[in-house]
Amino acid sequence: MLKRIVAVFFLALTGLFVWGLMGYQAFVARPIITENTKIIEVEKGSSFTAIIQELGYQRRSLDALWFRLLAEQEGLINQLKAGEYELSSDLLPKDFLALLSLGKTRQHEITFPEGWNFKEIRQAIAANENLTQTLAELSDVQVLQKLGSDYTHPEGLFFPDTYQFEKHSTDLAILKLAYNKMQNRLAVLWEQRTANLPIKSAYEALILASIVEKETGVVAEQPIIAGVFMRRLRKGMRLQTDPTVIYGMGENYQGNIRKKDLSTLTPYNTYRINGLPPTPIAMPGEYALFSVLHPKDEGSLYFVAKGDGSHIFSATLVDHNKAVNNFQRKRK
Repeated sequence: MLKRIVAVFFLALTGLFVWGLMGYQAFVARPIITENTKIIEVEKGSSFTAIIQELGYQRRSLDALWFRLLAEQEGLINQLKAGEYELSSDLLPKDFLALLSLGKTRQHEITFPEGWNFKEIRQAIAANENLTQTLAELSDVQVLQKLGSDYTHPEGLFFPDTYQFEKHSTDLAILKLAYNKMQNRLAVLWEQRTANLPIKSAYEALILASIVEKETGVVAEQPIIAGVFMRRLRKGMRLQTDPTVIYGMGENYQGNIRKKDLSTLTPYNTYRINGLPPTPIAMPGEYALFSVLHPKDEGSLYFVAKGDGSHIFSATLVDHNKAVNNFQRKRK
């Protein structure tokens, strides 16, 4: 009788082991979610139990037990990193643990387009719900101090690009990325510049590139417009460019420039001042920077908008006035 009892016990134990092994094998081969994607956020200091509950596994469920067993087996139970994770529908338990142990968190994006000014950058950052806001109460000068910058005016100092970041990254971290990228790219491009340009520093190149960026949305025209401004600087002619006037008007600009605006003296009114304005007026893109440092010498001193986003270029004032009549005053 005893032998029979022992045999039944071992048979039951073997059956239980086989059943458990089959369950475990089925668990590790089964995707952990059924939706197309699932976003989970692992808080700093979360226990393993809290993490698997975030996935929808209950504390006492058998799958939760298998998850813990798998994590112990892989040596990852204490290696899972905090952050926000995006889980695909084909993600297996082992892949999930690897994802968290490597800290491959979900990436968010913020874009600063070419031609934006610093006010627009700050507005975009403040509106981004995935960023931790730390700069809202600071002035532009204080923001520059936080960045460790020696500049006192922020315009043009940040590189226009799309930046990726983890959820809860700070606004300052994003600005540091854009600031450092502009300083690095500007330094490289300045070293590679064409010889004998009528500008004295990389910062002057940045100022002129910002004007070129605002003057045209046609990328192919940027080296030509840069060439016009370089020839004007060499000849001691005023730049006479509307985007600088608009920048100098600030909140007073309401969509058009009046005659009195052109005659009003501001540090940015290039119809009234000689040379460059004191700072950039926007973020220039890389090609605008390149264009200023490698301008095209086509002999033009003037250009006028054609109404389709492009411009017509002229070498003489007579030809320029004809172009103005044709394309702006709509008469021949």
